[in-house]
Amino acid sequence: MEVGQAQMTEKLITVGKIANTHGIRGELKIVPETDFPERFDKGNSLIIVDSQNKQTPVTVQTSRLHKNLFIVQFAQFSNINEVEKFKGSLLKIEAKNQQPLEEGEYYYHQIIGCKVVTEDGQELGLVSEVLTPGANDVWVVDLPKGKQLLLPVIDDVILKVDIAAKTIRIHLMEGLME
Repeated sequence: MEVGQAQMTEKLITVGKIANTHGIRGELKIVPETDFPERFDKGNSLIIVDSQNKQTPVTVQTSRLHKNLFIVQFAQFSNINEVEKFKGSLLKIEAKNQQPLEEGEYYYHQIIGCKVVTEDGQELGLVSEVLTPGANDVWVVDLPKGKQLLLPVIDDVILKVDIAAKTIRIHLMEGLME
């Protein structure tokens, strides 16, 4: 069963990418792009989105972890010929099916595109990327004139995140704007 784009108005969130086929029984190698690997557990519903943005709802039949990849077979397919066309496609979920996060935690897609303003109201730019170098995340803010500001995600810098208003209020510590 395929669902046309007009029917699916819910925002979709990427949870994996189909890297390749595995064997001849219709299994696929999935590169996970989620902190919740249980997304690939038996019985879970996902949506394959191909390069033409065609959406195919699927249900996980079997799944196992192998060398940092998931080997997944979907209930809708039983041989390699049926799944070969999905190589390079994304696996997505509807936004309403996201795992709830603790207070003060955010999904990347919620942060990217947020307007960053200083505590005195000066607009700096928009968050374009989230980096995860180690101890804390770093939000990349695109500034005017092609420059970037790297914001460490720490309490001393990030004062308030308003996801509904897509706004982040920050304390511009000395040395950040160099």
